[in-house]
Amino acid sequence: MAKNNQNQKAYTPSRRYMTFSDFSDITKKTPERKLTKPLKKTGGRNNLGRITMRRRGGGHKRKYRIIDFKRNKYDMSASVIAIEYDPNRTSRIALLEYEDNERRYIIATAGMKVGDKLISSRDNKIPVKNGNAMPLLFVPDGMLVHNIEFKIGKGGQMVRSAGSYARIMAKENGKITLRLPSGEMRMVDERCMATIGTVGNRKHENIVLGKAGRSRWLGRRPKVRGVAMNPVDHPMGGGEGRTSGGGHPVSPWGTPSKGYRTRKKNKPSNKFIVKRRKP
Repeated sequence: MAKNNQNQKAYTPSRRYMTFSDFSDITKKTPERKLTKPLKKTGGRNNLGRITMRRRGGGHKRKYRIIDFKRNKYDMSASVIAIEYDPNRTSRIALLEYEDNERRYIIATAGMKVGDKLISSRDNKIPVKNGNAMPLLFVPDGMLVHNIEFKIGKGGQMVRSAGSYARIMAKENGKITLRLPSGEMRMVDERCMATIGTVGNRKHENIVLGKAGRSRWLGRRPKVRGVAMNPVDHPMGGGEGRTSGGGHPVSPWGTPSKGYRTRKKNKPSNKFIVKRRKP
């Protein structure tokens, strides 16, 4: 849960409204060494050195935790031996130990505790309980799921952030209709794996950073307004004083930035979208 500094005297104005997680659910402070690897900073640049994600850079040094999104250790029971903090995502991660003593990280489900027994299966019916992973075919209608596959066997790609979930709405002709957190209704193959329950750490949405420096610790750089730039840098830049009326808000490359639909009309996966999300 998020808590504020009411019990502490604010020694700067920014500390007055700053909130942070109390980490009461964390049971282990250091990650498993074999399940981590170095994480190199990109500064928002691709392999050609061009900025593809603006306003990225700096931030605290991190190690990447290798997460098992596939849950492909089938029909083998695992015990939750720790709940850990992961600096690379908003959710908590759970450390599992299988019967053969192999350890893997998964996204921690809401309500998950040390000692819980979990299992994943592709072919056999297993108990429908929080943390278990199975094909969408075996999940009852109306259930909440997360860590959902797009492509069979690729691993979960949808619904992985703190507090999120998707609801199973219908099953028809080998397709499962899901209502995603964005409000989109989408069909997915019934053989795609998903994990039962909602993602934990729901209170993450209540955290107030409180000051600019805390954004910098997270690797987020300042956002400069287009109207504050020169005409060479942005379509809305330049002018003596502010313009009244002017043009519609646009990106630096001229794309309208208020509700403009950019999805391609002939994209092959459009046929799987039952209802578009709200802009």
